[in-house]
Amino acid sequence: MEEINKHGKVGLAAMKADMDRKTARKYVAAGKLPSELRPVARSWRTRPDPFEQDWPEIVSLISATPELEAKTIFELLMEKYPGRYEPGQLRTLQRQVRSWRATSGPDKEVTLAQLHRPGEAAQTDFTSAAELGVTIAGQFFVHMLCILVLPYSNWQWATVCLSESLAALRKGVQRALFQLGRVPQYHQTDNSTAATHRIPDGEKAFAEGHKRPFNEGYLALMRHFGMTPRTTAVGAKEQNGDVEAGNRACKRRLEQALLLRGSRDFENVEAYQAFIDQVGRKANGKRGSRVAEDMTAMRELSVTKLPEFVEDFPQVSEWSTIRVKHNAYSVPSRLIGEVLKVWLYEDRLEAYYDDELQLSCERLVGRNQRRIDYRHVIWSLVRKPGGFARYVYREEMFPSLAFRRAYDVIQSPHCGTKGDLEYLRILHLAASTLEADVETALASLLAAGEPVTADAIKALVKANAAPTVPAMATLEIDLGSYDALLGKEVAA
Repeated sequence: MEEINKHGKVGLAAMKADMDRKTARKYVAAGKLPSELRPVARSWRTRPDPFEQDWPEIVSLISATPELEAKTIFELLMEKYPGRYEPGQLRTLQRQVRSWRATSGPDKEVTLAQLHRPGEAAQTDFTSAAELGVTIAGQFFVHMLCILVLPYSNWQWATVCLSESLAALRKGVQRALFQLGRVPQYHQTDNSTAATHRIPDGEKAFAEGHKRPFNEGYLALMRHFGMTPRTTAVGAKEQNGDVEAGNRACKRRLEQALLLRGSRDFENVEAYQAFIDQVGRKANGKRGSRVAEDMTAMRELSVTKLPEFVEDFPQVSEWSTIRVKHNAYSVPSRLIGEVLKVWLYEDRLEAYYDDELQLSCERLVGRNQRRIDYRHVIWSLVRKPGGFARYVYREEMFPSLAFRRAYDVIQSPHCGTKGDLEYLRILHLAASTLEADVETALASLLAAGEPVTADAIKALVKANAAPTVPAMATLEIDLGSYDALLGKEVAA
């Protein structure tokens, strides 16, 4: 329009404005700027509405059941009125249903944005980190992150964990608070079993929206740090929105840091945790003055760290097992009937009797899992081989594939208890010597196609165990070199 006012030449003005000549002529004829030419809303249809005939029925369906999707309604119409509709008309119905819901449908629930106050609360949540593809010493590391966030400043701290257990929650909260050096007034979680458990009335009351009461272990953690516990409403994840969003942001930062690192493999879990801490410190350093406001509003941390384990006192069953957090672990059979003191860490379990360590192993994740060591029960199995065929923990009696193959080979010439006894004698040998030596002997016999017997394995293990002393030539000692050190005159 400026060019037109200068010389009145439409073609030249259009060229300088990088515009088509016909478009420029339209604006000149209208005498308005392009921003002033608003398109007029169309009030007519370019083609007949295929759903006009059945639209009242469609409205009745979505009014009575708002959760119905347009695709479900379309499939219902195609079944009810064969030949009336074509598959390509689905998008048309979806647009019409969406338009009806926006103009005449029921009100939707509004998410009420909340104003966060400095230092008031911390939010904690667990998130799976499998998508990061981290490996420990070359092995894929299945793990989670326990993330604590201060909603006001978005200060964040992440701790590696293996499950959503109380021990993992305690570890994550403590690491974050001791990194902060400060304590907020409230600590908020969702309704996970790490902090809560189901109410006595069961599933029905829980489904109706009743909150679960807090676990005593979680309450003890809150009392130790002087924080007031609170949870989100049942099914209301948005109330923990800050930490939910923080989960995604944390994993995105870690993904970028791993790409820059050039490798996703770490020597051990401690090295991986140190890497996460470094990324977290860098991100928190960019939070600005809001972190300082959070720190000022919180009280100073003045307590010591709690032990990072949960204590339990299970009794050893007649099966030589203890049951801890719904999982079974075998212990030495001499402890049957005794009560053990168990320290259940986030990643391992330690069992004590009279303050002496009796068992140390990795903690089982989930429920109804079992970790049975054949060394704890082999003595009883050898004495009672008839019980092996239907032994509850029979599959745990094969430490490796070589033992399983050996058992199958042994059972070929023998049958029933006789074959079981032969295998149990081999397993007894592994328990009383070295399992690796027995496994090597088994692999040797299997590869050679020779009969697998306990006596043959014992002979091989004994032969391999005998030390081989290499033959060494007698050393000749030449004292002349010492005389050379003293000098010719002294030597004379």
